[in-house]
Amino acid sequence: MALFNRRVWINFLGLLPGSLVTVLAIAVAFLRFYDQQDFQFLSIVAQPQLWSNRLTVAALLAALANFGVEWNRRNREGDREAEARDREAEARNRENERRERENERAEREARRNRQEARRDRQEIRYRKAQLRYQLDPSEPHRRELGLVLAALEEYEQTLEEML
Repeated sequence: MALFNRRVWINFLGLLPGSLVTVLAIAVAFLRFYDQQDFQFLSIVAQPQLWSNRLTVAALLAALANFGVEWNRRNREGDREAEARDREAEARNRENERRERENERAEREARRNRQEARRDRQEIRYRKAQLRYQLDPSEPHRRELGLVLAALEEYEQTLEEML
């Protein structure tokens, strides 16, 4: 089944023009510079000069075909490289977006933690003032409890405005 594989034939046909140019150039040189006195089997070629010219034209055509094959191959390689760069850029963009989302999530979490800490401090301050007043209902403890209640009311208004 590997013999009928499309990729195998495409690779073979891609190598054919370059190989054919080489073989034709050798044949042209052989017909141009040697005759039947040098090699006996050249006696079967009538008009070696004419055949040399024909093979030269064939070599030029094969060279043009090879040029087209190489041009196509390099364009495909360039396209693959461009696609790889695009994929890498998209991956970097996705990674940057993911990091930005994580940073935003972390910032929201930190803001929420700060708000919770502020609420906890306010609550602790209120309870301390309340306990002090319950233990010793003096005027300084009453003022402190009033200040804490005022701060809590202000905080409540701020929360209502935010919502």
